[in-house]
Amino acid sequence: MPPPSLNPTKVLDIDVNTPDFHVARDPRLVRLTGVHPFNVEAPLTALFDEGFLTSPELFYVRNHGAVPQVSDEEIPDWAISIEGLVENPITITFKQVLEKYEQVTVPITLVCAGNRRKEQNQVRKSQGFSWGAAGVSTSLFTGPMLADIIAKAKPTRKARFLCMEGADQLPNGNYGTSIKLSWVMNRERGIMLAHKMNGTPLTPDHGRPIRVVIPGQIGGRSVKWLKRIIITDKPSDNWYHKYDNRVLPTMVTPEMSKQDDKWWNDERYAIYDLSVNSAIAYPQNDETLLLGENCPEFYRFRGYAYSGGMRRITRVEISLDKGATWELADINYPEDLYRETEKELYGGRLDMATRDACYCWCFWELPIAVNRLVNAEDVVVRAMDDSMTIQPRDMYWSVLGMMQNSWFRIAIQKDSQGMLKFEHPTMPALQPGGWMERVKKDGGDFGNGNWGEKVKGQLEDSTITPEVPKEEVKMTNDDIKRIIEIEELRLHDNKDEPWFVVKGEVYDGTPFLKEHPGGAVSIISAAGQDATDEFVGIHSESAKAMMPKYHVGTLSSAAQEALANKSTASDTSLSNNAIFLNPRSWRCATLISKREVSWDTRIFTFSLDHATQTLGLPVGQHLMIKLRDAKGEVIVRPYTPLSDDTSAGTVEVLVKVYFEELEKGTKGGEMTLALDALSLGQQVDFKGPIGKFTYLGGGQISLEGNTRTVRSMTMICAGSGITPIYAVLRAIIQDATDPTKCVVIDSNRQEGDILCRQELDALHEANRARMTLVHTLTAGEESWTGRRGRINRGLVEEVGSGADLWLVCGPEGMEDGVRKIFADMGVSKTDVVFF
Repeated sequence: MPPPSLNPTKVLDIDVNTPDFHVARDPRLVRLTGVHPFNVEAPLTALFDEGFLTSPELFYVRNHGAVPQVSDEEIPDWAISIEGLVENPITITFKQVLEKYEQVTVPITLVCAGNRRKEQNQVRKSQGFSWGAAGVSTSLFTGPMLADIIAKAKPTRKARFLCMEGADQLPNGNYGTSIKLSWVMNRERGIMLAHKMNGTPLTPDHGRPIRVVIPGQIGGRSVKWLKRIIITDKPSDNWYHKYDNRVLPTMVTPEMSKQDDKWWNDERYAIYDLSVNSAIAYPQNDETLLLGENCPEFYRFRGYAYSGGMRRITRVEISLDKGATWELADINYPEDLYRETEKELYGGRLDMATRDACYCWCFWELPIAVNRLVNAEDVVVRAMDDSMTIQPRDMYWSVLGMMQNSWFRIAIQKDSQGMLKFEHPTMPALQPGGWMERVKKDGGDFGNGNWGEKVKGQLEDSTITPEVPKEEVKMTNDDIKRIIEIEELRLHDNKDEPWFVVKGEVYDGTPFLKEHPGGAVSIISAAGQDATDEFVGIHSESAKAMMPKYHVGTLSSAAQEALANKSTASDTSLSNNAIFLNPRSWRCATLISKREVSWDTRIFTFSLDHATQTLGLPVGQHLMIKLRDAKGEVIVRPYTPLSDDTSAGTVEVLVKVYFEELEKGTKGGEMTLALDALSLGQQVDFKGPIGKFTYLGGGQISLEGNTRTVRSMTMICAGSGITPIYAVLRAIIQDATDPTKCVVIDSNRQEGDILCRQELDALHEANRARMTLVHTLTAGEESWTGRRGRINRGLVEEVGSGADLWLVCGPEGMEDGVRKIFADMGVSKTDVVFF
């Protein structure tokens, strides 16, 4: 019988301000994608300790978006249509599902195709978030066989596939997928509609009120919140069927998959049946074993195993010598207990007595003598099913990071005090720990045939060329001997002659007041302050090389101490302000959500001091974000939030993450990788506003302190450069009284790279008289019918010429190209803003 259920009734504080504000959840679950959408797994130990059946509150969850809100009153009339290649199209209600069809109860294990994905992400980042080894759960599901319902609709002779859609509204439509119709009609496969888990109605996260459940296949085929079934002669054309749940060939890089749609159109790469897999639950990660008199003679290794396609696990093997020799573990099959009786259970007939199919995971254990563990570097496990398919030794890396099923390995660390420490491969989500993380930090090579660990007898890093540190750019003038005290520095804490400090040296910022790319405000806000972090974190080597001619002296030791004390003092007086940002001091904001927009793009949500506080960022201005990377080095970058200044209590920042690409020799983006590594609850520093441009409304702008009126703007952007452009565009278009006309030219590589596309398209659709929107792709798919190619003079003159003001934001190469276009067109520099 199922374990006791806590049946959560309280909506957690973390969910209150999300679209899932109506869903009660268990706080023990590990969130894999921030606050929203809700993608979670249980701690592996808690999952394993519950035993064969998993309580609904610890059952893993894979949600692509908001959970549909369904009231009790709506459930009886919840309708599912069955259409397509059928002689008798029908619509059945939830009430009819219960009353007109035989109910069965069946134990079924569901597994996410991403289970153990973090191991792949450690080797190379895939396009998916980091599941640990607990993306697997088992319940007793109750409902009718789907074959009984489909039979009523009478599929035609040409019918081959059953396509499904749920009620969840997502950026690319409703979630949908398909399976072969012959599988559905084969009752031995046990494909069913379920409305109960372990005898209780489905919870919202698990598909309330009704879902499809498919034994032996990846969880992504078991559609939740089922609303529509379409019988077809081809696989589903749903976006999520095409671009999710596939294992592309391992040589296909993320870039290749984005450049050529053929990889996604090839149904051979779609995943259905689960692969044979196993994992070790005990010992736990970081569990220790103290050797000595009280140490037990044996340690009992335990874990789970499963396979797909109704196949039974027939052996689980353990090795203490990296696979040279193996020994058999004992296997327990709790599923077989349900074959021993036929009875009514939870309103359905227990339907396992006549089935040979295997729908569930099993458990294994093997006692191992401790004196053998002392002499071992690791313990590995592999499983085999009744088709003689066995877990591979090595990982099959793929773009989506799915179906990771290589040997599960626990590393054994030993210390001089007689302590053994066991390390799992990884910990889920952003949780630190695991031998793969340790090996990666140590510079190990996962392709060395020894899981990245140093092979005994290997020369100490003899083949590794140490990185030569860059020579630091000299920013001081050797002829300047002046010592500056704190009192003199404070005399220049003003907008007329602003001095600022970098690494204890004092510089005159007056020459920058008109020419600085960030505008005068960024110089004035640093007046009389230590700007080391901001300056070093932002400016290029060439900018630093210019600094000797602005060098005016060196702060005395006493002045440096006084300035440091002032800089580190906590300004609590600002915490109750109606506005969060301050141009002269850093303010702490807390990360409360990290949502994946695509494989390389995230929306980070930060909380401000209190729920009614607004950011205080004028339209067109930016804020600075400061944090430390894994090496402890300070990184500072400017960003324009995605949320506007009417949002209270939080701020959203859209970030495109630039990952390390070993094939191209690129290291990735320092700030974007540091942001992506943040855990929920961590803090970053904000400062601002900064910028030389502000949109005041009604066609009024302020540029370098001068106010003027414009009638039209042409906005040119690429990639994540859309964010400052979108902020200005939104302010103009959402004000129905604003007469300003806008042209937006947005350049990207592929269609999937277009950021804020839904928002842009919605503004354009509703405001065609005031807004022109042009997307152009440099490597668009064959299906792309829009413009192609880079931004060129012809395109700019065709759609954007005659503008009173030009706004530009994008990668350096794009901006350089636009500068040349403007020079050829004779556009005045006073009419251009480069963000």
